[in-house]
Amino acid sequence: MPLRSTNDRREAGNNRNAEDSENTVSTLKRIRDFLSPYSGFTILSILFAMGSVATQLYIPILTGRTIDFMLGPDHVDFDAIVPILLQIAVTAFVSAVSQWILSICNNHITYCLSRDLRNQVMAKIQSLPLSYLDSHSTGDLLSRMIADIETFSDGILMLFTQLFTGVLTILGIIGFMLSIQVTITLVVVLLTPLSLIVAAFIARRSHRYFQGQSRMRGKQTALVNEMVEGQRVVQAFGYEDRSQKSFDSINEKLQKVTLKSVFYSSITNPATRFVNNIVYAGVGLIGALSAIHGSLSIGQLSIFLNYANQYTKPFNEISGVVTELQNALACAARVFEFLDEKDQVPEVRHASELKSDGHVTAENVSFRYQPDQELIRDFSLDVQPGQRIAIVGPTGSGKTTLINLLMRFYDVDTGRITVSGKDIREVTRASLRNSYGMVLQDTWLKAGTIKENIAYGKPDATEEEIVEAAKAAYAHSFIQRLPDGYDTMISEDSGNISQGQKQLLCIARVLLCLPPMLILDEATSSIDTRTEMKIQSAFAYMMHDRTSFIVAHRLSTIQEADVILVMNHGRIIEQGKHEELLRKNGFYANMYNSQFEGSEN
Repeated sequence: MPLRSTNDRREAGNNRNAEDSENTVSTLKRIRDFLSPYSGFTILSILFAMGSVATQLYIPILTGRTIDFMLGPDHVDFDAIVPILLQIAVTAFVSAVSQWILSICNNHITYCLSRDLRNQVMAKIQSLPLSYLDSHSTGDLLSRMIADIETFSDGILMLFTQLFTGVLTILGIIGFMLSIQVTITLVVVLLTPLSLIVAAFIARRSHRYFQGQSRMRGKQTALVNEMVEGQRVVQAFGYEDRSQKSFDSINEKLQKVTLKSVFYSSITNPATRFVNNIVYAGVGLIGALSAIHGSLSIGQLSIFLNYANQYTKPFNEISGVVTELQNALACAARVFEFLDEKDQVPEVRHASELKSDGHVTAENVSFRYQPDQELIRDFSLDVQPGQRIAIVGPTGSGKTTLINLLMRFYDVDTGRITVSGKDIREVTRASLRNSYGMVLQDTWLKAGTIKENIAYGKPDATEEEIVEAAKAAYAHSFIQRLPDGYDTMISEDSGNISQGQKQLLCIARVLLCLPPMLILDEATSSIDTRTEMKIQSAFAYMMHDRTSFIVAHRLSTIQEADVILVMNHGRIIEQGKHEELLRKNGFYANMYNSQFEGSEN
């Protein structure tokens, strides 16, 4: 039994290693594709790296020749030494220029690659279905876009600046050594695999821990982002201790996996340095014996010792670079994993531009978020142009889901929704969504001025138009009281204005555009009763001759609607005008009476 268990573990480990290798190869191919637009700079980098390495390795040869012309205190051939010294100066200058240009090329490649990746991630966010964003944390997404790409770019920079030049240095030194003496070179070559074996052994084990480190870092960022954004709620409900425990748990896991990855990466350099010291000692010993027997000059011995010293440095650098590359590849894999997510359903070929007259129909629509949980089924609706449609029902009845389907944030499973006789899947998403104006319960404002937020949907609006929209939304008076009026900056979390003021700005934003159809989802939920009475007149102006969908919990706000749809469990169970539904004494009447009984009590 124990034998079988051991074999199972070994097989599982082998499968995991094979999977890691396959993922690494796939990631490297993706990186190669990203580098292809910068092939010119890559070629320049290779050429100047070769020039830099060649000039650096040529200086020890010139130095060795100089030593051979210094035979004793009174036997120094200055006539031969001076030209060599000039050659050393010129070679050093060429080496410095080559390194400078090499650095420019490498930085250009690395930071352009980082820019391209972030652009692609941002473009991916725009093309992802809302179902992905609804089911994944914002913090993890930010970690991939910022921290992971930053780590990846640092690893790529080290690849070009240290790994490639290090490999060239090793090959160049072996070549120069072979041109001087084969025996000592063989000693170096035979001892080299020890360093490579040690580095490869450690790299394989560290890669798995770096992958775990990236995942745990993403979870930690997600939790911190969630706690910071909801800190008022955290404190209001006394959740501080539990949130601290959640953070401590993730932080402890991150600490453990980071310690393991750092442990393996930290032993790489000492291990390879030990092997390299053996190489240096072997070169010194064999070289000294050769010099004693006259098969090697003192100058040539100095060349070999210089090369042996230079030969060890690239291995130390490469061992450190390999560790960082493992981390960079793990981060790159997370970024590529995100880029490989499925986009939202593409628009049909030759999708037309929608010119809406406000006629909306839904024919036998069914929809579910989860395959085993049906939310809307056999839903049908016919809304004439200019009608005001109120949608009411208990929580979870499908009201907001219906709005998501109308805007095509989600696609229906069966049936179809048409606007002006056209299936919304056959028109462009941009033209469909431009036909709607939305004011939601959850307000959203971007960091910027009041003016920029009101003109968000119409950037070319004049200042007069912006002011008129603000006046119509009853936002003008409070805006004037702000320190800089319409030029007042709104902070990232909009913490410098109240929730009700944010709602007024969102209403003004729609009033500025006034598209042919409107969606008001609890649009006055954050506004006091007095302001709401004023807003209702603004809404009446907005909704005049416009098809309007009004989602409301306060039934007093939708009594003037042309049609009230009463939804429950994803179906319309009642519809009609306010008075008609009250006379039916059904589900709507019970909801209405319960609200007003509560207010009377």
